[in-house]
This record gives sequence, structure tokens and C-alpha cells, in this order.
Amino acid sequence: MRFGIGYDIHRLGKGRKLMLGGVEIPYVLGLEGYSDGDALLHAICDAMLGAIGGGDIGIHFPQDDVTYKDISSLELLRRVNKMVLEKGYTVNNVDSVIVAEEPVLGHFKAKMAEVISSVLGIVKDCVNVKATTAEGMGALGRVEGIACYAVVSVKKGG
Repeated sequence: MRFGIGYDIHRLGKGRKLMLGGVEIPYVLGLEGYSDGDALLHAICDAMLGAIGGGDIGIHFPQDDVTYKDISSLELLRRVNKMVLEKGYTVNNVDSVIVAEEPVLGHFKAKMAEVISSVLGIVKDCVNVKATTAEGMGALGRVEGIACYAVVSVKKGG
């Protein structure tokens, strides 16, 4: 068994869809980024890569490569999962936290877990998505962005 931790943060901006956990969230702002800006999936990808000693998503999907411009982060998750499998591991579980003052995410967490578990080929019970606020403090509290944390465990074999 091995573990990895991931973190990502993106600014909120106009003219973008808000994608979190592979789910489009109805909101007036979206996350800025080179890809679709899905900070939750980016944190999970980084945690998965950390668990296998595989660096981070910036190494594998650099922002100076036009191939990744506006790419779905679900595709990045698929590719990282393939790397995990190629190293002889499978994802055992995912635990994650979204820090967002707005929008309220309670109704979307189960769908995010469903989408993530489907891509990773694991049961939904093995993916946990939590959401909290910054209690009005700092940049996140001022609704300038959204931050996400993830911890992933992988196990050898299937």
C-alpha cells in the first residue's frame, strides 16, 4: 500500500464553466486554467502520481503543450489512472476536500464521487468528496478561487 497527497487551487473567472470532480456546477463563474480548470481532479491526479512516485501533473501535461489546452480533466484522470495501472498498482481509495465559499456543493458531491469512481474503475464507496468553506477568510473566503485537497491510496495488483 502506498499513499499520495494532492493540492490544487484556481482563480474563479467569468466566461468559463465551473467543473469540479468531472461535474458541471451551475454558477456564474468558472475556474480559470489551461485545461478545464477542474481543481478537484487535478488534486486527485497529483495524489495518484505521488502515490506511485510519478511526479505531478505539470510534468506529464505541461501548460506549454497546446495538446492540453482546454482538455477535459476527466481525460487527464484517465491518463493518470493508466500510469498507475502500468506501474502495477490500482487505486484503493480517494479522500478529498473542496474549499469553496460559493457555490454550495452539497448536492453535487455524490455525483462527483460517482464520476470519479467510474473513471478509476473502483466502487463508489472508495471515493469520498467533502466540501467546506473558508469561513469568509482570505482569498477563498472572498470567493476569488477554489482550492482542493486529495489523499489517494494505491495497492499493488488488482
